[in-house]
Parts: sequence; C-alpha cells; structure tokens
Amino acid sequence: MTERKIVIDTLQLNYQGLFNMNELYLIIDKWFREKGYDKYEKKNFEHVYKDGKQIEIEMEPWKKTTDYAKCIIKTNILVTNLKEVVIKKDKFTVKTNQGKILITFMGFLETDYEGRWESKAWVYFLRTLFDQYVYRIHTDKFEGYVAEDVNHLYNTIKAYLNLQKY
Repeated sequence: MTERKIVIDTLQLNYQGLFNMNELYLIIDKWFREKGYDKYEKKNFEHVYKDGKQIEIEMEPWKKTTDYAKCIIKTNILVTNLKEVVIKKDKFTVKTNQGKILITFMGFLETDYEGRWESKAWVYFLRTLFDQYVYRIHTDKFEGYVAEDVNHLYNTIKAYLNLQKY
C-alpha cells in the first residue's frame, strides 16, 4: 500500500472582489504544465443560484520524482456569488467577474506508489528500514520540493489576484 505523507496541510487563500475566472483557471493550469505536473481534475461543478454562480473545482495533479516517490498538490477551489459585471477601464468597457474565492492547498509526498515493496511481510519490513535509515535524505529533499511547489503556486495566485486592478 502506498504511503502518503502530508507535507503542507490546508494552506488557504481567501479573496473577494473583481477577477477573471477564466484567467485564474488558465494561470493555475499553465503553472502545473510548466512545473511538469500531470493534471488530474477530480471534480468540476457549477451551480447556478439566484444570487450568482457557485463553482467547485478539485484538482490533484501529481509529478513523479523517482520510481519510488511522487509529489501531489491537492487544490480545492470554491468560488461563491460569482457574477459577471461590466466595468470601465480607461476608455473601454470590460466584462469581468466578481465574487468570493477560497482556495485550499495541500501537499503530499507519496512513496511506493506502485506497491513493489508489499509482496511479502519481510519485504515490507525491509521497506520500513530502508525508509527510516537509507532513503531518509532523499525523502526529506522530496518533501522540500513539495513544500516549495505549493508555496510557489500559492504566491503565483496571490500575486495575480492582488495585482489585478480595474
């Protein structure tokens, strides 16, 4: 059975105001492609209510670092009260969105994801010893990669939302 270690637990980003939902999604998608993550979108729902739309997106992209370990960034995006508004920017009118965004990030390091070390009890015991004493240096390095990637994605989205001026 694969072992999933939590590296970053529930890093949240809250925002309320004007933004472009399509651009936000494209920025996140582009970031995952540039960093070499394989995108896996678990759910993507859109609910329409009287006071606006609600969008729920749950992504779990992953990247293999070695044949033994892979990095996973779980990203939950919840957009509520999403409305389309028209604003004036310079001399032009621009259609954009307004609403509340809550993005939650979690970073995981998954080891033995192919289940190679589980054939027999003594092999599983060797895996435990191997993880504790031999491979610990590499595991710590991979955990650092996960933490760095989650923080970089967080800062990229935060910069987009704070620099977006109308």
